[in-house]
Parts: sequence; structure tokens; C-alpha cells
Amino acid sequence: MSQTKVAITIEEGILDRLDALVRRKVFTNRSRAIQEAVQEKLERIDRNRLAEECAKLDPSFEKAMADEGFSEELAAWPKY
Repeated sequence: MSQTKVAITIEEGILDRLDALVRRKVFTNRSRAIQEAVQEKLERIDRNRLAEECAKLDPSFEKAMADEGFSEELAAWPKY
């Protein structure tokens, strides 16, 4: 995947903590640390959005829909 260089402004204390992690070889460099942090945050936002959408579902309606689909297919399933 291609990469693009960006400039950011960050609090000094956060940068000090980040640099300490780079010195301890937790991250290879600042860029990698920030990239991983942003990626993790985006994944967390996506998971939360999925959870919010799932919370909107009506469990009894979803079960009824699933049961309806199974009742038509059960007769056609092979015996194991």
C-alpha cells in the first residue's frame, strides 16, 4: 500500500512518551508508532459502529427470520 507523508502537531508530553517507546524498541520509529495507533483507533471505531448497529436489531424478529429460512431448507438437508 502506498504511503503519504503528513505533518502533525502533538503535545510534548505525548511525544516524550512515544520517544521512550521508540528508544525501548517497542516501535521502530515515531512514524510506525503513530501509524499503528491510528490504525488501532480506526478499527475500534469500526467495531463500535458495528456494535451500535447490532444493538438496533430486534432479537426476536431476527430469530423469526432465521427460523423461517431454516424451516424451508431443513427438508432438503442431507442426513449426516
